[in-house]
Amino acid sequence: MSSTEPDALLGPADIRDLAAKLGVRPTKQRGQNFVIDANTVRRIVRTAEVRPDDVVVEVGPGLGSLTLALLEAADRVVAVEIDDVLAAALPATVAARMPGRADRFSLVHSDAMLVTELPGPAPTALVANLPYNVAVPVLLTMLERFPTIERTLVMVQAEVADRLAARPGNKVYGVPSVKANWYADVKRAGSIGRTVFWPAPNVDSGLVSLVRRTEPITTTASRAEVFAVVDAAFAQRRKTLRAALAGWAGSAPAAEAALVAAGISPQARGEALTIEEFAAIAEHKPAPKTDEDQPSGSSE
Repeated sequence: MSSTEPDALLGPADIRDLAAKLGVRPTKQRGQNFVIDANTVRRIVRTAEVRPDDVVVEVGPGLGSLTLALLEAADRVVAVEIDDVLAAALPATVAARMPGRADRFSLVHSDAMLVTELPGPAPTALVANLPYNVAVPVLLTMLERFPTIERTLVMVQAEVADRLAARPGNKVYGVPSVKANWYADVKRAGSIGRTVFWPAPNVDSGLVSLVRRTEPITTTASRAEVFAVVDAAFAQRRKTLRAALAGWAGSAPAAEAALVAAGISPQARGEALTIEEFAAIAEHKPAPKTDEDQPSGSSE
């Protein structure tokens, strides 16, 4: 890997100058909070354990703070940016500050939720400061569409980080926790204060590490079938699974039968179940009733 200049990363003055030249004002609509501290982005890269042979995909690179730190450590970086002005400016920023690494950088000007392929070699890592308002759907979409991503480190709102890393029985354990566990082993990997951002957000941030499972969940149910159970279970999380899954199964008795067949108490609640247990329930979804199943003379 070629060396980089010690001042190649963006500092607070660099960020504000670049934003002023571009006429950029961070917007809440897109959850834009730019990292202005070089030590923080290098810490993120270290925590992500980025390797010299990694192809890293970054979502929401903004003005390029983390992008440049990733280019210091990885073989290649592919950045996905939805903002027209930021997407147009980033390649020039990379070329100006890291000319020796510019050929290792690619930009995809798109909404990350719509990206189905990336240029160059398949990505091996995802490292991103995710926009707070779309963090979970973007994360889950990228993990689904790019199975070669082995390691992920995302910076998200602290509350979201807690939810993603929560274990069964925790009060914040929910849909994001379960679905992230379908793909990876998830854990909290640190906290980030508000002062390293411009503008400073009203909430703290957290780092979440996701290491993709070496073996997928053992189940005959599809991901979509398992996720349908998860969504139903937490749509009414205060209810027992027998009641919460009644719509999914067709009736409360049918839900109870599926739960019993899966070895799970009908009186349990979704917040107590592992991803493996949700998969077991999905395997026992009752077949939908047909007209022939209705008793003669039924008024239904």
